[in-house]
Amino acid sequence: MSDIDTYLESARLALASIDSAIIERASDLCIKCVRSGGTIFFCGNGGSAVDSQHLAGELVGRFRKERSPIPAVALTANSAIITSIANDYDFSEIFSRQIEALGKPGDVLVAISTSGNSLNVLKAVETAMDRSMRTIGFTGSADCELKDMTDICVKASSDETSHIQEALLVAGHAICDAVEKAAAISESS
Repeated sequence: MSDIDTYLESARLALASIDSAIIERASDLCIKCVRSGGTIFFCGNGGSAVDSQHLAGELVGRFRKERSPIPAVALTANSAIITSIANDYDFSEIFSRQIEALGKPGDVLVAISTSGNSLNVLKAVETAMDRSMRTIGFTGSADCELKDMTDICVKASSDETSHIQEALLVAGHAICDAVEKAAAISESS
């Protein structure tokens, strides 16, 4: 088997490990949030920070359908806010402080951490819970704190960060698609 075949097979296995019923539950949670006038927030570090921005962009812009914008915020996107919080407080508070400022009951936080143990992501989940927000974890680790803290946890069973990210991006796209379809149906009613 070539390196490319090995890579593709590993990515397929990571993707196959995601439970479609969990994706449906996460989608329903986001749809309920949006229908009640709430906002979907995303956070993560490194590649997960970029995935946060990507998924928020799919909702605010459009994914596959023309429709009104869906309220979504990537807590990873404002470098002035992130660096000021990291400088004045601590890096572990870069997402939780923003949730304190912006989050409200009924909103949803999608917390992305391939390890499931990133302190700043875990603090964001704690703050979201304190604000009566709902939480969705995206992770790859079977044994992690994020899995136990969130209302719903989407897990890609792989030890390779890249394959976890690939599988979770597909899961994120599935959720965006479901939310977008629900929004388009609401607009046509």
